[in-house]
Amino acid sequence: MNVIKHVTVRGRVQGVGFRAFVEHHATQRNLDGWVRNRRDGTVEAVFAGSADSVEGMIRACGIGPLSGRVDTLDQRDGTEAELAERGGEKFSCLPTA
Repeated sequence: MNVIKHVTVRGRVQGVGFRAFVEHHATQRNLDGWVRNRRDGTVEAVFAGSADSVEGMIRACGIGPLSGRVDTLDQRDGTEAELAERGGEKFSCLPTA
């Protein structure tokens, strides 16, 4: 069963390679979606794929890269409209919003 999840990660998550970390792990898990920095200092992402792969990705985001620090991770069900923001790629790093 495929699911879509939207996550927001707070902590020391910008300037530490967090987006590259997310893109790498999402690609390894064959997920669709995107990741981007937010002007408020958070990182936002949408993941779509098998429930197990998406849950594994969310667990990885809760840890993040070694140079980062995750204080909180909020998640909710995502939408097809959010997923479509990625453009034509399977998984994208989007510009800061």
